[in-house]
Amino acid sequence: MDNLTFTNSILLVEGLKVTPQSSYPIFILLLLVYIFTMGCNITLIILISTENNLHHPMHFLFCNLPVNGILGTSVMLPRLLQDILREASERYITYVECVVQAYFGHIFAAACHYVLKIMAFDRYVAICNPLQYMTIMTNKMVIKLSASVFMVSIMLGLTIRLSRCRSKIENPFCDNTSLFKLSCENVVINNVFGIIYTVIVFTFSLGSVFITYTKFASVCITSKNKALNTKAIKTCSTHIAVYIIMFVSCATVVFLHRFPEYSDIRKLASIMFHIVPPGLNPLVYGLQTKEIRQKFVKFWYRNKVNLK
Repeated sequence: MDNLTFTNSILLVEGLKVTPQSSYPIFILLLLVYIFTMGCNITLIILISTENNLHHPMHFLFCNLPVNGILGTSVMLPRLLQDILREASERYITYVECVVQAYFGHIFAAACHYVLKIMAFDRYVAICNPLQYMTIMTNKMVIKLSASVFMVSIMLGLTIRLSRCRSKIENPFCDNTSLFKLSCENVVINNVFGIIYTVIVFTFSLGSVFITYTKFASVCITSKNKALNTKAIKTCSTHIAVYIIMFVSCATVVFLHRFPEYSDIRKLASIMFHIVPPGLNPLVYGLQTKEIRQKFVKFWYRNKVNLK
């Protein structure tokens, strides 16, 4: 029994299937993406936290995005980079490390949906009901809505209670589904809770974004204010583009977990989900916001002068 427990406490991660010839180019590419993503997100956090004029609910959300982006990228990419340079038979991880990685990976996924949903609502209030903005979008409301991501704890708790009879994670990194697949017990509860939770998150996320941008469109159609229309169209197009990438890659991962024959597509989608939104969010949501863009130019110029 002790030997079985010890064996199951060390897991083998399947990782990416790369040839020896392509391992180094892929490693360098992913490393550059990681450095770029971290640099953009850290810069945005420093900028928002040091500028008093940016301490508003919307900018709090902008700060939430890079923090979440750093979490989502760091929880997966460093380990993935490490495993790329290892032999497939040497990609070991402890069960505790795997659970921690899965927990923060799901926190990142849930936060992506919640934050973008709140930001869509925020943009609607700012453009369509500007006089009520400060009454509706308070810091307390934003914090309450963001705190709901910790429902993930229940999902992981249901998985941790299971015994394990397998020791291979059939994924490039650990997630909840890969963890409960290690068990030979009945996992119906895990599947049902996971599906219900995912449907709720997806429905509220997609529904709120759809309703918000539909109202944006109706305002543009009925309004003759060209400045308002330009602002709304610019906001909609960029936000929707990032949201679609995030939503499709996340939905692909969840859906294809039920179809092992499409595991390669699922793995690619899961990596894309942890790389693309964290890299694009600072550019799309940060630099396209006038206040942040102006502060960024001043911040960059001031540091350049100080270096001289």
